[in-house]
Amino acid sequence: MEFLAQYGYLGLFSSAFLAATLLPLSSEVVLSVLLYNELSPMLLVIVATLGNVLGSVVNYGMGLGGGKLFKKKFSTASEKEVNAALSRFEKYGTYSLLFAWVPGIGDPLTVAAGVLRVNFILFLLLVTAGKLGRYIVLSYLVLKNMPS
Repeated sequence: MEFLAQYGYLGLFSSAFLAATLLPLSSEVVLSVLLYNELSPMLLVIVATLGNVLGSVVNYGMGLGGGKLFKKKFSTASEKEVNAALSRFEKYGTYSLLFAWVPGIGDPLTVAAGVLRVNFILFLLLVTAGKLGRYIVLSYLVLKNMPS
């Protein structure tokens, strides 16, 4: 338990960050394990959200930079996925960033936001709201279904 208390938050931050950028990881599993081990739910939600949003900021930066080699080497979003995300932006608008947490479409949406040069403050607000909401709901469901 001491190990989890000492390194759990850092591990969660890392998994949430990487899940939003480089690797197909699941920060939800890490969050659930830490909740089961009775670490602070509020602090876990904050740490997970911060890590995941910062990962999305990296994607946004890749879109801004437009470096195809960098995107191909370091992003899980293929060019086809980014083009699909650009189409979603055209259809649903900037508020589609509220769904940046959805597996399979979230990473390309955040790259597309950079490509389209979406206002960065609006990007941060929408991405943070969506990701925070997801972690709150997940934490609630995990805690509600924990054995007494």
